[in-house]
Parts: sequence; structure tokens; C-alpha cells
Amino acid sequence: MDMGLCAVLLICLSLAELGRVWAQEHEGALSRTPLRADGDPSGFHPHEHKETSNTQAEGGGGGGGGGVDISPLPDDMTRILEDTKSYYTWQSFGPTDRQTEDLWVDLNTLHKSQVRIHGILSNTHRQAARVALSFDFPFYGHYLRQIIVATGGFIFMGEITHRMLTATQYVAPLMANFDPSFSKNSTVRYSDNGNLFVVQWDKVRLKDREAEGAFTFQAALHRNGTIVFNYRDIPLPVEKINSTEHPVKVGLSDAFMAFLSSSQLSDPKRRTIYEYHRVEIDTAKIVNRSAFEFTPLPTCLQHTSCDLCLTSNLTTDCGWCNTLQRCSDGIDRHRQEWLDYNCPEEAKGTCEDYNPILPEGSMSSFNHSSPGPTPSSAVLEDQPVTSDLQTGSSKHKGITENTAIIAGVVAALVLLVALTLLAVYYINTHPTVAPPFYLMQRHTNNYWPSMKFRNQGCHSSYAEVELGGHEKEGFIEAEQCC
Repeated sequence: MDMGLCAVLLICLSLAELGRVWAQEHEGALSRTPLRADGDPSGFHPHEHKETSNTQAEGGGGGGGGGVDISPLPDDMTRILEDTKSYYTWQSFGPTDRQTEDLWVDLNTLHKSQVRIHGILSNTHRQAARVALSFDFPFYGHYLRQIIVATGGFIFMGEITHRMLTATQYVAPLMANFDPSFSKNSTVRYSDNGNLFVVQWDKVRLKDREAEGAFTFQAALHRNGTIVFNYRDIPLPVEKINSTEHPVKVGLSDAFMAFLSSSQLSDPKRRTIYEYHRVEIDTAKIVNRSAFEFTPLPTCLQHTSCDLCLTSNLTTDCGWCNTLQRCSDGIDRHRQEWLDYNCPEEAKGTCEDYNPILPEGSMSSFNHSSPGPTPSSAVLEDQPVTSDLQTGSSKHKGITENTAIIAGVVAALVLLVALTLLAVYYINTHPTVAPPFYLMQRHTNNYWPSMKFRNQGCHSSYAEVELGGHEKEGFIEAEQCC
């Protein structure tokens, strides 16, 4: 009977693998659609971008993408860089406040299996690694499932890794030129329990200023969007940390990526990252055993209907784009898509414009209409392929292809079930024959992906950690920067 259970287990693993492959193919097909939301990596071509002088003035950047322009919003847009307190409110707590100790997440008290020491980030300088969250984390109204943790005391929250990791889209409890590779006691470790993700920079020291002491601090991301900065050991005032070699920032930032304005069409494929909001806290309050708690405020993006979008007292300046079925004020990560689908004009309307009262006889035809997104006329002129996809013949072809795919999957599953039954019968009737335990024994549950990193030379840029060969626990051989 045990042999039969093993066979069933193997079949379940095979089904899971089949589902994973199908999901990858489906995701690949989606990434090839001609119209993409703003920030889609499939539409990002690093070699087509140039980096401006104001970008280089910011300091370190990240590998994995090319250079892009980074700038604040133009004067004709409504947001400014100074915090408008329209996205987050926050409180600060000092060493004598009871909340300080309550907010601190003591990773030492957790079970060893709940805390991971990142073997690469703990042994390198100016590196960044992707980490998948076990929950959707709301950041400026956008739900994120993947973040990038950097050795320099911050988390990059962007979807596209550009050279300037430190410029925008960050959660920075203390961004500075930390070098965890200096000491074996310096680590970058994190924990994720499904409701709370915590990353802690533990006993890290500043590059070339190691004798001034070790810093210990953490950032905690709560499932409800609350962000907490905790500081345990701060050996010197933040104001005295040199920002020449690396930016020094404390706070939050978000931005959107969009094409340059029509007056700068000399390079039409060039994109600009516009920082539309930033939270900067008083660094003088960062001392031993202090904390900051950021509470997210409602955003237009959370409204899922026209009525809520236009009548909610929780938000202001929201407009409803019926084409995208989205509520927005036009200043968020979806701005390029908002413009492409002519949403600024649609947002001037009312809900009655999109839900007209129809005669009873026309209700059936209304129910059969297709409310899916349709780009503006300008977009259609530039993308005839998308226009062709709206024709009836193409729809019929798509339905036929989908039917064929579904039929193929069903046939494969039927065949798989038949083989499963034969395997179970064979194993039960031949108990002396070794079942596929060999494959099971050879299967390794590598929950910690093996990783390596690229040597970027002696310049102030971050290199993103890549998947690669097998990693030794808590140790990595790295070529040091001269």
C-alpha cells in the first residue's frame, strides 16, 4: 500500500510540474501582447535608454537594467516631492516610549526555521537580491509580491531594476554605504510569517569607517500596508554619515515610468522615471532604541467601482476610467496606461455616462456587449496589430485555438490518470520491484535558490544577485573590489 501512495505522490508532483510549465507559457503569452501596462519588464529595452547627469549625481545604482532618466514631476502635474501626507501618516517613538519595544521584532526569539540569513548579502558589498513575499503588500496603493533587498540598508520596491536602485521607489530605514562583508558578525537576515515580513541589517558597518561602530536596524512590512522602521544600535548620528560615495536617505519614495513628452520626441523610445511622492523623516530622531511607524492612507486605486471612486469620502481627486475599469487620480505607476487609453477625458464624466438607462427591449443586446479595454484612437493608429485583434475572424480563430489547447490538456490528463492506475496496479502486484524511489531520493527540495553575483568593478553601483550555481550556507567566495 505504501508503494501505491508513493506512486500517487509522484503523479501529483508530475501534475504540479505540468501546471507550472503551463503557467510559464501562459505568462509568456501575456508578455507578448502589444499593449502593456506601465512598468512591464517585457517592454523595457535597456540599450535604448540614456542616463542623464542628474541621475548620476544621485549615487549608486543597480544592475539588471539599463539607464533611464530620473526626474521629479514637471510643473504642470499636481504632485510635488515634498510629502503631502496624502499617502502615509507616521509617528516616531523614542527610547522611553513603550511602543518602541512593542514594534521591535526580535528575530533571535524566533525558531531557526523562521529566519533566513542571506548568505550572499551577508558577505558582499553593494549587492541586491530579489525576495518573494508570501502575501500581497500594498505600497502606495499598488500590491507587490516581490521586493529587492540591498546591502545598503534599504528595500527597492520597483518592478523594473534600473541602474539607480537608490534613486526612487524605496523603503529605506537607513540607506547608506554599509559593507556586510567586513565582519563575520555582520548579516542581512529576514523572516516572513505570512502576515509580516521583516528584514534586519545586523551589526553592519560603514565602508571605510568600520571603526566607528556597528549598526543594527530593521524594516517591517505588515500585510495591511503598515511599515515600521526599528533602530536598535546607532553608533553615530545619521547627519555625520558621508553621502559622497553613497546616498544617505531615510523614508519612502515611489515613482512611475512614462515616455517623454511630445516636445522631446527625438528619442521616442526613451522613458523617464518620475518621482511623484517622497517621505523624508527627521534623522535627528534616529537614535538607539527608536522607531517610526508609517500607516497607509486610502488611495484611488483601492476603489473597484465608479460609484465608490467618485463618491467616497476617503479619497479626493479620483476619476473613473471605464475603459480600464480603474479608479485613479492619474498619478501612480499606471500613468502611461492611463494616458494611452484616453482616461483623462473619460475621468471627466459621471457614472451615469457609463451606465445608461436602456429600454427594456435593448437590455439583451447590452448584456452581450464587450466592456473590455479599448485604446484611444491615437494608440490604435500606432498599433494596427491591436486593432486587427478586434475583428470577428480573429476572435473566432482565438476561440478555436483555445478549444484545441483545452482539448489537448484534457487528453493529456486522461492519459496521465490511466498511467497512474497502471502504475499503482503494477507496484501492488510486484512488491519486490523497486518503485521510483530512486527519483524521489535524487529530488532535492532547494527552498533557498542558489545564487551568484556579477563583479561590477569599483564604481558606486549595485549589482543584482542572479540565479546560478549551488550556494554554500552562509558563505560565498567573492572577488573583492580594489
